[in-house]
Amino acid sequence: MRTYLPVFLGSALAFGLSLVPFAPGHAQEGAMVEGAGYTMFNTESIKGSDTSKLEKDPVCDRSKRPSIGKVEPDEAKPGDKVTIKGENFGSKECFHGVTFSAAPKDKIDYQFVNETTIEAVVPEAKAGMSFIIVVAGGGSAQSKPLLIHAK
Repeated sequence: MRTYLPVFLGSALAFGLSLVPFAPGHAQEGAMVEGAGYTMFNTESIKGSDTSKLEKDPVCDRSKRPSIGKVEPDEAKPGDKVTIKGENFGSKECFHGVTFSAAPKDKIDYQFVNETTIEAVVPEAKAGMSFIIVVAGGGSAQSKPLLIHAK
């Protein structure tokens, strides 16, 4: 007859089950008690909510997908500023960023002007065609190709 104890122990550990014996009323360090939360660790729980903080939090409309209508100019060099026109970019707090497909890992300097306009600086990228991608609360949008000239 085979013993299945190693399989049981491996499964129990994989699912995060505690195999430490537990006696009610005696909290042991490292013991897991279902539903105990932070009370076993002498940590104060969250009490209520701060209404003034909630009123200041931005409400991002995730139902309005952004779109890019045009990028001006449609040809630029690294370091040049381009203006991205579109709609549903959301508020400044809900806008996430701008990327260029020719330099996807570069941090792009941009300025949120309003819900329909973003200004961005073209990154140091290889000359050629590039798409601009904006990411807002409602998703992302891609522009028509922008021609990046050699610097």
